[in-house]
Amino acid sequence: SDFAIVSWSHRDCGLESPGPGPGGGLCFADGRRRVDYVLVYHCKRRQSQHRHSVVSNGNVPSQSPTPSRRSTKGDILEAVLEAGLAMEPANELQDKIREEFERGLQEEGLEIEHDKEMRTVRFTRLHVPWSILSREAELLKIRVPTKKVKKTGLMGVISSFWMKINQPFQPGVPEPQDPRIRVLSQPFSRDKLHLFDIKSKNNFFSNATRGRIAYEILRRTACTQTCQTMGISSLLAKGVYDSAFPLHDVSFAFQIHKGSVSCLSVFKRKYFGEKIGLYFAWLGVYTQLLIPASALGVAVFLYGCFTVDTNVPSQEMCDERLNFTMCPLCDRVCDYWQLSSICSTARTSYLFDNHATVGFAIFMSLWAAVFLEHWKRRQRCLQHSWDLTGMEDDEVRKNELRPAYEDFLLKKQEKKAKNKKKEELASESLSWTDRLPGYCINISSILLMVGVTFSAVSGVILYRIIVFAVMSMNPDHEAKANVRVTVTTTAVIINLLVVLVLDEIYGAIAAWITELEIPKTESTFEEHVILKAFLLKSMNAFAPVFYVAFFKGRFAGRPGDYVYVFKDFRMEECSPGGCLIEVCIQLGIIMLGKQLIQNNVFEIAIPKLKKMYRTYKEEKDGSADDEDKDSKREPQRWDLDYDLEPYEGLSPEYMEMVIQYGFVTLFVASFPLAPVFALLNNVIEIRLDAAKFVTEIRRPDAVSAKEIGIWYNILSGISKFAVITNAFVISFTSEFIPRMVYQYLYSETGTMHGYTNHTLAYFNTSNFKPGTAPHDTDFDRQLRICRYKDYRDPPWSLESYQLSKQYWSVLAARLAFVIFFQNLAMFLSMLVAWLIPDVPRSLKEQLKREKALLMDLLLTEEADKQCTQSHILTATNNDVVIKVLEEGSSEELPVCSGVMLRLGIWAKVLCSPYDL
Repeated sequence: SDFAIVSWSHRDCGLESPGPGPGGGLCFADGRRRVDYVLVYHCKRRQSQHRHSVVSNGNVPSQSPTPSRRSTKGDILEAVLEAGLAMEPANELQDKIREEFERGLQEEGLEIEHDKEMRTVRFTRLHVPWSILSREAELLKIRVPTKKVKKTGLMGVISSFWMKINQPFQPGVPEPQDPRIRVLSQPFSRDKLHLFDIKSKNNFFSNATRGRIAYEILRRTACTQTCQTMGISSLLAKGVYDSAFPLHDVSFAFQIHKGSVSCLSVFKRKYFGEKIGLYFAWLGVYTQLLIPASALGVAVFLYGCFTVDTNVPSQEMCDERLNFTMCPLCDRVCDYWQLSSICSTARTSYLFDNHATVGFAIFMSLWAAVFLEHWKRRQRCLQHSWDLTGMEDDEVRKNELRPAYEDFLLKKQEKKAKNKKKEELASESLSWTDRLPGYCINISSILLMVGVTFSAVSGVILYRIIVFAVMSMNPDHEAKANVRVTVTTTAVIINLLVVLVLDEIYGAIAAWITELEIPKTESTFEEHVILKAFLLKSMNAFAPVFYVAFFKGRFAGRPGDYVYVFKDFRMEECSPGGCLIEVCIQLGIIMLGKQLIQNNVFEIAIPKLKKMYRTYKEEKDGSADDEDKDSKREPQRWDLDYDLEPYEGLSPEYMEMVIQYGFVTLFVASFPLAPVFALLNNVIEIRLDAAKFVTEIRRPDAVSAKEIGIWYNILSGISKFAVITNAFVISFTSEFIPRMVYQYLYSETGTMHGYTNHTLAYFNTSNFKPGTAPHDTDFDRQLRICRYKDYRDPPWSLESYQLSKQYWSVLAARLAFVIFFQNLAMFLSMLVAWLIPDVPRSLKEQLKREKALLMDLLLTEEADKQCTQSHILTATNNDVVIKVLEEGSSEELPVCSGVMLRLGIWAKVLCSPYDL
């Protein structure tokens, strides 16, 4: 079962011997030392040889309660000596590199255990003893809990009462601690162990912290004699090790998988570190705030449903008595048609294009601002509750040099080694000339991908034009009536498939062209990849929608003067009801398709297929070598974790949610139901991500982070750009502005009656170009006038077919509305950001109280420590006390907590003011 990983019983190291089989493998063979990290590599051997093994210090059970560390000068070759190991030259070099690297790990204080069995896949298990844990925790300034401080008074009673009420609504959450007890924390220090709540040294540091410390040692351990590399990342890049990862803690993984959605971020933070915890916290805030947006979007849609029968323009379009005969939709083969034939399209368009849509668009602009501000406040609260206040981001990861950068710099130094000193070479770095070829390839590749995206959109446009012309030749009248819907739906499906394929290609290209830049650090590489991938993927996802919303039908021309593609096919145009309904179809299918296929199906199906293929391949390779298989040995924890997919970072998770955020905000004026679909998807997404992280991928390293990084800037940019796009959608795509202009400027009754006739221009059928008029028609062959949607002068005027005054009035109103809407939305967004402080007042007050409590705790513990080391004051030292009181000096008197010295009628307290 894929979920077997979260159902095994957990055995704590040192309390119970794990033994073989599933659920074991979390400790060394002695059953005491925990496996904090695992290194994996492959080794080829001859089948005809026999094996002998000498176990390392990790495989010999220690006789003492605390296992002693082996001498750091010992040779790693004593760990595993196997006869019959046939090494190729490359494997011999890799073996020497591993030998030196693991010797360096032992010198750093790590304890190592190797496999007893001779297998193709070898596992090197690492344990970090307490002395090394405490040293590294002090160097990394890891914050750990101090002794508990109990809240008193009314606040403590209220907190306890609220916990009892809220507990039934938190299924699957372990029993929380007493809310009246506040656990303060401060950076770990070996000199102040008495301040910390150390119940067991084995369990004081969490598994995530132990893994982080192990990775820090792996990162800085060098192989200078064999390969001139630094750290495990370089060895992984060179193929010395196949993989390196900490083990899953099955008991905690079970809590993550079964816990409530509201607590997933807390569990993830404790299990995976702050970076992944912040992702789940952000996803939870985003999903919660989608609830009011979804409710209002449904209300806007229902308002359209309830008022569609009272909408005058749609009634006029459906009225057959008005007899609006429209001009043909294509040349020669298309006939004239009645406007009432698109009655259903007009009524459906009103469901999304009504007066409430404008208010909803303004609301969503404010919603985006509130979401960003609320997340900043939530992030500050998480920084406080997760002990991240005053701590910088993980400087280890931010300053870690990439192996590609080190290799390129080493080659450059080797070329100049004859003319420069070592000191000069050590300080040398890559210049802009070294990166110039990569930058040129970057720019050209991005421009090429932009061209590919536009080509894909243009290809779909040609498909729509050609298929529309071909289907219009069908003699079946029912088929002709549904031509527009059929072409639109099939074109959107093709667009979706193109978007899904190009998304995968663009992700790989973004990583490849970023490698050519030779970024110095991992953080720089990650930021550059994110920016390039977001640029390409967002353009790929939004380009088809932008075309339909802002460009379709704008350059189609008019009857008698159409714009042609390939000299025979007319440019497509919007229906008389507008292009908004096509934007809805386009947006809905692409958004739902990406969520269902890319975000959910791919996340479930592809990892399972990869796992099945890898299992099949390993079984096929293993069948040729029976000695490599130990039928009696059940898989251990490291075997099962190695079978999982490697962790590839949070960028794909963030990317799919940010693209979804773009769909929700950029075109929400045309599709009010977008927040609803996003909410339903995210409820499923949270659970899928939780299951995937603990059942489908290897456990990632714990990474410390204070914020979500560059993703916040991307979200802020999308929110600002959404104001502009929604303003243009309402002004130029919907019929809101033309309706308002007609009602208040041209309507004789001040109502919408006569609006449809007002928006339709006249065309004289005798002005058709030769060969473009309908060959066969069911209408009167003497028909002289047909209608088309545009603001132009009639053929009997002096300026026939020229843009009319109504056109310029509507255009001026549209531009004025864009300016008004944009400034109003921006002003309200800035007002919301100003009214909502980044740090809650309650948090500020709580920080002040906790600082006082922490100071009180520190002074009290230090005073008690001194009291235990000093003699009790008795009457024999009254002379010293009197001297201290008279001279005002306390150097000779120990300061004790709660000690009152009474001398007759005079008393003085020599204690901390907090004890008063």
